[in-house]
Amino acid sequence: MVVHTQIKKVITLVFLLLGLTSWCQNPQSEKEGIRIMFYNVENLFYPTNDSLKNDDEFTKEGMRYWTFKRYYDKLNKVAKTSIAIGEWEPPAVIGLCEVESIECLEDLVKKTPLKKYGYEIVFQEGPDNRGIDVALLYRPDHFKLLSYDPITLTFPEEGSRPTRDILYVKGMTGSDTLHLFVNHWPSRYGGQLATLPKRNFAAQVLRSQYDSIMAVVPSAKILAMGDFNDHPDDESMQDILRAKKSISDMKKGDLYNMIWQYEFKKGTHKYDHEWGILDQFVASPGLLDTNGRLYTKTQYAQIFDAEYLLEQEKDGVGKITNRTYIGFKYHGGYSDHLPIYVDVYHQNK
Repeated sequence: MVVHTQIKKVITLVFLLLGLTSWCQNPQSEKEGIRIMFYNVENLFYPTNDSLKNDDEFTKEGMRYWTFKRYYDKLNKVAKTSIAIGEWEPPAVIGLCEVESIECLEDLVKKTPLKKYGYEIVFQEGPDNRGIDVALLYRPDHFKLLSYDPITLTFPEEGSRPTRDILYVKGMTGSDTLHLFVNHWPSRYGGQLATLPKRNFAAQVLRSQYDSIMAVVPSAKILAMGDFNDHPDDESMQDILRAKKSISDMKKGDLYNMIWQYEFKKGTHKYDHEWGILDQFVASPGLLDTNGRLYTKTQYAQIFDAEYLLEQEKDGVGKITNRTYIGFKYHGGYSDHLPIYVDVYHQNK
């Protein structure tokens, strides 16, 4: 009995030490920086009909039988994942996409375990027909909001269906300014090639935003996050946005794709039995300068692939995301995308 008790104490101590080590890896825990998360939360709709949006299927009477019980379950799953990514110190900044309304965001930060962390919301309704938008949550004790601006994508083609805005957020962390862009570019629905011009246009708009900021402050700390609906080596990301795979490959004016490093190792979304990287972070050269007051490194960017976010693929090989819906059938999972996160560190200069 004594031996058994001692073994239990040793095991408990080991787990505590492992937990402490993990906790200390989050820069927020030592007030050395912030953790930034991005998550496509897969159709987070408020379960009542909005006559101005094409959201009928996500109501109690709709094709997906979207009830308040299912809605609150999903909110709590988003909160659980956010806290898990933060290792009990949730991210200072959370970028989200596929969120229908301010009500969804208010419920997320006030009616889930996130409520004790004091998140504030940056959100503006966009022109998307279904009503899904991008948003940003932030903790004012870690990130001070200076300004924000939704950037509307107005496609040159006549009759083009409107899409989500790019959300620009400017804030202070530590003693420096951080520029953030939250993206959810047009989907591949209708064919990758047919929809390619729209994502290329989005890339041009985002690139012009980087250029405008860096023209004034060449060392500006800029980070774009989002579901770009293109892979890192697609034309929009690699050629137009000029987001490169390796820092050593960067030329003057190039940006750095921090998630491209996981190509052939991991993915954020699985389609037709193949993992792809649609969710990405793109950093400016100024944010990669470790001599600056605010910086990040390649190894600080991660795809969060906790076991509970995955399940065995039934008709394929390996794991797939644990989704909220499979087709129109409610599955009760988390999302059809995996979240990503990155740490940004402070230095007193």
